[in-house]
Amino acid sequence: MTTFLTTPQGRHIAYHQTQGKGPGVVFLGGFRSDMTGTKALALQAWAEATGRAFLRFDYSGHGASHGSFVDGAITDWREDAAAVIDVLTEGPQILVGSSMGGWIALLLARDIPHRVAGFVGIAAAPDFTERMWEAEFTLAERTTLLEEGVFLRPSDYSDDPYPITLRLIEDGRQNLVMNGPLHLPMPVRLLQGSADTDVPPTVAISLFHQIASPDLRLTLVKDADHRFSTLSCLSMITEAVEDVTRSREALPFDESPDLKVSNIR
Repeated sequence: MTTFLTTPQGRHIAYHQTQGKGPGVVFLGGFRSDMTGTKALALQAWAEATGRAFLRFDYSGHGASHGSFVDGAITDWREDAAAVIDVLTEGPQILVGSSMGGWIALLLARDIPHRVAGFVGIAAAPDFTERMWEAEFTLAERTTLLEEGVFLRPSDYSDDPYPITLRLIEDGRQNLVMNGPLHLPMPVRLLQGSADTDVPPTVAISLFHQIASPDLRLTLVKDADHRFSTLSCLSMITEAVEDVTRSREALPFDESPDLKVSNIR
């Protein structure tokens, strides 16, 4: 059953929670996605089968949560994620972030590491707003954005274009994580498809080199696309969560870990 949490900012966030053993797993979805997607439901089924605590939710303006999508930005969605973790979970959680959810999860792992037991990124898209502005927008699109505050961008996943707001771009610049070392004192697994045209493999490789973690691995999957939702990809996600759990139990973790990075495989 979907229930709602009111955040300290007054936003009403829809969520679904599965009770179980810790460390719990929290799924953070992507830009304009919701908690009923294939990856979220597959993780819930795995959690139920293994007795693991699991939480999925919709950011404000997404899915069943209240609010308008065009009013939101990275800061708001980070606050939403922080609120559900703070109120609805106990102890460190394993964050599984898909696309934009990877960016949100990285912000949380950096800022509240005592609440993060591990991070699994699925085609993680840190700083994607800045990459859009610098490398993807045309001069006409930039002009429209600066003059009107919003423009509609075609989507590969829907017949309807989606709005990009100037606030989203400007707020994104206040939340960049790729502009310096990312010290994450927890095990990290990055999953990336080689055929991903939305978040190309170069982003994952850059993130791999940016992160300082006691146990960091990047898995590059040939021909997998941005959805990363085939049966084999879904199995890789649950395997990564299990691997993070084993690593957490086997290795001592502290706030200033020495960097031990495994090879890309």
